[in-house]
Amino acid sequence: MRRIFLGAMVLGAALMAAVPAAKAHPHVWVVSASEVIYGADGAVTGIRHAWTFDDMFSTYALQGLETKTKGVYSREELAPLAETNVTSLKEFGFFTFVRAGGRKEKFNEPVDYYLEYTDSRLVLHFTLPFKTPVQAKELALEVYDPSYFVGFDLAEKEPVRFVGAPAGCAAQVAAARDAKPPQQTLSEQNFMSGDTSNYGAMFANKITVTCP
Repeated sequence: MRRIFLGAMVLGAALMAAVPAAKAHPHVWVVSASEVIYGADGAVTGIRHAWTFDDMFSTYALQGLETKTKGVYSREELAPLAETNVTSLKEFGFFTFVRAGGRKEKFNEPVDYYLEYTDSRLVLHFTLPFKTPVQAKELALEVYDPSYFVGFDLAEKEPVRFVGAPAGCAAQVAAARDAKPPQQTLSEQNFMSGDTSNYGAMFANKITVTCP
């Protein structure tokens, strides 16, 4: 059974065991907002994400978590769950795919990660530093789960921001929220095998950044 990235993954496993064959659709929804981070020399140094999980999944993930005040979750109380999240995300490439000048970029370990709880939802913040800062006039950023177990929507307001970018940089956004999955029946085993292992790519949110 495929394990997704949060400590509450058991929920997804249970759902798939109960429904052995179903039309392909996500079981967890995330709203993503990203920042492209630049260094003083104009090179891109990394990507910073803020991912807001759906309320049902957030509620499940928080079950059993002890807090000083009921219904209130501090950053410190959520720290162990945040660490579990980012550690598990590594297995899936952080669902983040970046190409600069046609070359796939690699990441160092995530930094500055934490969880917050707002409006009945968990929000995961984390930064992915590039192994090597890249100077590129065009950079392509895609956020998606190849198996489509996790569905990503882009934030409606400011899906992407620049931090320290040179003057004249701009972003074009192609959100996948209106894409329609093909009408075919797939089991969880099908998702991660053969030609369907990258099924979620057709629902990728695509951000293209260009700089002078």
